[in-house]
Amino acid sequence: MGVTLLPTRLPKSVQDAIGRGVGSLGVTPNMVSLAGAAGNVAAAVLVARGSLLAAGFVYLAFSALDLVDGAVARATGQASPFGAVFDAVLDRASEAVVLAACGWYFAERGEDWQVGAAYAALLGSVAVSYLRARAEVEGVPMREGLFRRQERVAVLGLGLLLGWLPAAVTVLAVLSNLTALQRGWMLARALRDGRTGG
Repeated sequence: MGVTLLPTRLPKSVQDAIGRGVGSLGVTPNMVSLAGAAGNVAAAVLVARGSLLAAGFVYLAFSALDLVDGAVARATGQASPFGAVFDAVLDRASEAVVLAACGWYFAERGEDWQVGAAYAALLGSVAVSYLRARAEVEGVPMREGLFRRQERVAVLGLGLLLGWLPAAVTVLAVLSNLTALQRGWMLARALRDGRTGG
């Protein structure tokens, strides 16, 4: 089980209202996903330039769109397997580009161990997501985990806003990789015990 710092789901009535409202403007779920990714790229550029406070606001605001695209898809009847995959790929790419920008920011300042922490955090975030995807291929549900995407977004966003970027990246490096190990152990146990959905 993860310690949730950001809501993973809004109340259904709120989701439905948001989905209908945004959908009525002619906005598609994929457009929302693309907007979120574009905002994260903008946040990455701001990080690389050293504008950490602005980056934090942009990063949290556009990452919040991850709560919107699914609601729009359901409200407009546009939910599809492709849309789910498209959203997941953009989420992973968005997180990776911001963490890579953190590595760039530290490298420009000659902060070597912080560079290592940023790339360890990037490795951990990719591993956590990959293990979930791999588990689902094997028919094993894998939503549990100590430090999932919503927690990672919250920690990095707060680190940017409060000027605690080295501490935030270090927390991400440690806890995301621990989560990857946790999910790897859970998957291995499920496969060993034959607990798959197939």
